[in-house]
Order: sequence, then C-alpha cells, then structure tokens
Amino acid sequence: MIQAFGLTSDSRKELPAAVDDVSFEAGTGRVTVLLGAPGAGKSTALRLMLELQQGRGLTYFRGRPLHRIAHPSREVGVLLGDVPGHPARTVRGHLRMLCAAAGVPVRRADEVLEVVGLISLRDERLGTLSRGMDRRLGLACALLADPHTLVLDEPAEGLSGREDRWLHGMVRAHAAHGGTVLMTTADPKEAVRTADRVVTLEQGRLVADQDVADFARTRLRPRVAVRSPHAARLAAQLTKEARTGHRSVEIVQEDGNRLCVYGSTCAEVGEAAFRHGILVHQLADETGDMGPRAVPEPRPSGSRDSDVVRTESGAGEEGAVQAEGGAEAGGAEAEGGDPVSAPAPVPDGVTAPALATRPELLPLPLVVAEQLAFPEPAADPDGDGPRSPRKSGRILRDRRRSRSRTSRFATMPEDLDSASALPPPISVRSAPSPLRPLRYELRRAAGIGTGFLTGAAVLLSSAVIAVLQARAGHTSQARLLAAWPVELPLPPAALGAGLLGALAFGDEFRHPALAADRGTVPRRLGLLGAKLLVAGLTALLLAFLTVGCDAEMLYLLYGRELAKVPAEWVSLSASWLALVVGCAWAGVLAAGVFRSTTAGLAAVLAVPVAVVPVAQRAAEHASVRTAAGFSLRLREVLLVQWPFGGERYLFAALRVIAQPVGGAMALSLAALLGAYVLVNLRSRVR
Repeated sequence: MIQAFGLTSDSRKELPAAVDDVSFEAGTGRVTVLLGAPGAGKSTALRLMLELQQGRGLTYFRGRPLHRIAHPSREVGVLLGDVPGHPARTVRGHLRMLCAAAGVPVRRADEVLEVVGLISLRDERLGTLSRGMDRRLGLACALLADPHTLVLDEPAEGLSGREDRWLHGMVRAHAAHGGTVLMTTADPKEAVRTADRVVTLEQGRLVADQDVADFARTRLRPRVAVRSPHAARLAAQLTKEARTGHRSVEIVQEDGNRLCVYGSTCAEVGEAAFRHGILVHQLADETGDMGPRAVPEPRPSGSRDSDVVRTESGAGEEGAVQAEGGAEAGGAEAEGGDPVSAPAPVPDGVTAPALATRPELLPLPLVVAEQLAFPEPAADPDGDGPRSPRKSGRILRDRRRSRSRTSRFATMPEDLDSASALPPPISVRSAPSPLRPLRYELRRAAGIGTGFLTGAAVLLSSAVIAVLQARAGHTSQARLLAAWPVELPLPPAALGAGLLGALAFGDEFRHPALAADRGTVPRRLGLLGAKLLVAGLTALLLAFLTVGCDAEMLYLLYGRELAKVPAEWVSLSASWLALVVGCAWAGVLAAGVFRSTTAGLAAVLAVPVAVVPVAQRAAEHASVRTAAGFSLRLREVLLVQWPFGGERYLFAALRVIAQPVGGAMALSLAALLGAYVLVNLRSRVR
C-alpha cells in the first residue's frame, strides 16, 4: 500500500506550486491511476513520493518512507520517462549491469526479458529500440528486483493499441498477484480500462478520488461522433427533431465539421441525415470525456428543458445545444408546464478541499443542505445582534476548511504532528551505491565498445608516433618506447587512460542508468573504489600493450638496436606506469566532481600544461637533492630496519614523486580526492 500525505512542491519565484496539498492512498492488489491533463502535477507528485524532488509531504510504502528502506529497488520499481541507458549498450547487457546494482542474480535479466517479451531482442542496442520496445524494457527494469510496488509515469504514452493492451495486462497481473500499482495518464478512457481507483488532479490539486465505476458514471458518457461538411445544418435538424419528439439530445459542435451527439444512436443520426439529404463523412460510437469540471448544473428557474443552452468544458469556441423533452427526459413538470429540476448530484469521491476551493463543483442544493445542517444562531454570541450575511458566509467557509483539514490529517501516521498545518519537508534522497560495485563497474565498462575502440586507437597512434620518431632520430630510448614526443604534453597511452577514466563517471551522468529511481548519480566511496580499481587495471594493461606494440614495430622496421631495453628500466617502468595510472585516476576523480567527461579529460591535460610548470618553479630540483640519503635518515629515526629492503622501494617511489610530472600528478590526485570526499560528505549532510 502507498499512503501519500500533503504532497506539496516548492514554488519558484511567484509561480504557484506544481503540486499543492495532495493526499491519497493506493491499495494493495489494486491499480490506482493519477489522472490529469499535461501540467496537472502528476509527474511532480511521483517525484515527491520517490524523494527525487524537494518539497513537503510524507509518503509511506507499506508503512515505511523510502529513505528508511534498505534496498529501495527491491520494494519499489520505477519507470519515469524513457529508459536511461547508453544507446550503444545491449538490452541484455543493460539489465545485467542493473542486476549487479540491485544485488540480484544475473539470471534474473533473462527471466524478466522473457516476461516482457524481449528475449528475442536481447542483443539489440538501446538506441535502436522503438517506443513500444523501450516501454517494455522500462517495465523489465522496474520488475528486475521483483518489487512489491510499481510506480509508472505515463507508461502507455505513444504505444499502439496492441502494445497498450499488453501493458494493461501486465499491470493487472502484477496487482492480481498482491502487488500495488500506481500509474499516471492523461486519458480518462485509459484510466477506466486499467484502474480500480482513479485520483484526479487539476492544476496541482486533488479534485476527486473515486472508484472506477463512480468515475466512469460521472466523467464519461456515450456519444455519436459525426463528421459532415454541413455540420451546422445537421445540428439544427437534430435539435428540431429532438424538440418535436420530446427526446433528450445534446449536441456539441467541434472543429467546424465535427459533431458530438449525446443521447442518440448512430442509426437515429444517420436516418436524420438521410431524410434531409445531408452528406456524412463519419458516423461512429464513442465514449466522450465530460472533463474534470463536468458536473450537472442546476437548471434556471422558469425555463423549459428544450430551451436550455449550455457550453461544455473543452468544447472549444462552438456552443453545445441541448434539446430535452419533459416527461421522457425524466424531469417532472409543474402545473404550468415548467420542469421541476431535481437537486444536482455531486460526483462520488469529490473531496472537501476541492469543494472548498472550487465552488463550481458544489451545486446549489448542496450549499443549501449544508447551511441547514449547520444552522447559524439568530444572534451573535457576543451580543452584537444578528450576523450579517457576509459574516455568516465567512464562518461557513471556516467550518468547511476546518472539516477538510481535519479529514485530511485524520488518517496520518502517529509520528506526523496532526496539529501542524504544514507537512514535513522532503529532501532529495541520495542514491545508494550498487550492492556489488566491482561487478557493476566491470559490466558497465565492458558493455559498450568505447573502451575497446579507445584502446585500439591508442595502440595504433602510439605505433605510428614511435615509427616517426625513430625515422627522425635524436630521440631517447625511453621516449621512443613510450611514443612520447617532446611536443606533446602527454603520450597517447596517458591520454587514452585519462579518457577511459573520465568516461567511468561521465557516462553515469550522461546516461544515468542508476539515477532513474535513486536520486542523483551515486558518488559513494565504495563505487569510487571500484571505478579506481577498474580504471587502474585498464591503464596498466594499456601501458604494457603500448610499450610492447611500440617495441615490436621498432624491431620489425629498424632491427634490435632501437627495440632494446633501457639500462634503467626499473625506475623508468615505475615512472611510466605511475604516469598512466595517475592520468586514469585523475580522469575518474575529476569527472566525479564536475559531473562531466570533458571536465575529467581537461583535468588530465591540466597536469602537464599548468601544474607541472608551477611545480618546477617551486621545487627547483631541491626535492631530488633532499631525497638523497633519505633511507638512512629514516632508519635512524625509526631505529628499525625495514624487512625485505622496503626502504629501497619507498626511496624509489619518492624519487618518482620528486620528479616534476610525478609531483604535479600526486598534487592533482590529492586535490581531486579531497574535493570528491568533500562533495560526498556535503551530499550526505544535506
């Protein structure tokens, strides 16, 4: 069960709130539909319920708010808009990646693909799916962790009739197995076909909460749709025949040549058109939408049924001509022949706040009944004499508002202060990290061809640059094997590693597969560690392959002399690997802080271009001279000898860091890591 209390969005500047004090329930084993025109606040209400948008209110999913559920994806399956995934990822790969994020076995991906009918398209790319297939994939993502509750925003938008029927069957089956389904739509006929209960929103306010039978009775009416080039003439003839035959017929003229006839049949309309020689292009039975404000109005006193002219909501600029007979129309006539109008009923489920804020929903007989139920004393209790009509009306409005406020908070949980006029604030829920972050990151990185294409481009460009350097001559052996000309700030391998590292977080923000129902993209330390580990291993592999391919190409073209191993290969190898891994880590951290792949790659390039010159001026090679004898001084301070000659490895690492590039890289990594931790801590505090 879903219980929503007082959902209110934050208003911007002087604009009204998109959702204002909306409260409703969605029962277990039932399909509940939020109905409203575009802009009525349906999507905003869902985002407030899922704690994806700031505002006020409280929402319970089976008695618990979402931020108190350990694994939200196992309780609530969400589909908001299109499926957020990389267009080059396969359907099966996308679901397997989400399996690792949800902590479910990988075989669950094939199971839900079988359920939604996408098993034959499991190897298709997300970017090639049609609208209907995208909706099926979105439902598969929502069902992946077998949740109890489904929250779907406009799931049938843009679907064909066959796909629409399939979707309705799926949500009905989920509800029949004891689940809860909450979905939104703008089509009242779709709501009648799908829902057990319909909650109607208009301009961000709740105007009705009804069972589907009551909703269909008060909102939808059968009608005959007619298209004719002589629509006005046909409307006049139908009205004349209805008055002559004392029948209740209502005609709404739309779009110039279209008529909607209520209270008649296709046969009657077709025969009337044939008798008067009127050409008809369309004649069909439909179910007409009366509109959210369609409430029977009281008839004016002294008027006959056949003379009532009314304009319907949503009928456009043209009017609606209503011809009604006396006894056959169901209205009793007085002695003078004028009809006696019965009290206009109020639609079932129309809430007290809606009646208090929208007088047009409150028919006149109900106003009189309410005044009779709460009679005002003839004199003021303070002894000031009889109350004025204005004062009596104000007291009546105050009583209505008091009753509506009391009824709204009567069913709220005990931990919510019912005396408070404002519901509790809603803060944006921080996204939890995947339950298996390393497995998730491996599937994310290997699920698309970007990494493989980047690696191939790096190896090819490095081989070409190494051959050109060897042909030009006057290049050291170390730079020759690394394919690092003096003119380039970084070698291709370092740039490729930095790009792959930046993509590790950049793709998350550009195609937020994890953020669909989890708030912002998670930047937790567990996920960061997995991304750093995968990026580091990828960088090491790229560094080894680059040196190996360059050496092989130099050996094939120029012989063994240019492919020999340098004398100081240990220190050079350590420096080379540290440079490539440092670039990859800088890309990961910068993209995570600045939420962009471009920013991550820019941070990698900023190290040799901007940070290294500053480090050179500040150091002036003093760090190298100071590092001499460091191991002896460290042994004197600690009074112990390092096992296995550990001081030598520490001294080698310090010599690498003491170099301008190494020092700049270490400084950049430290700054980016600190910024990442600060951003993460700030989001947790919020």
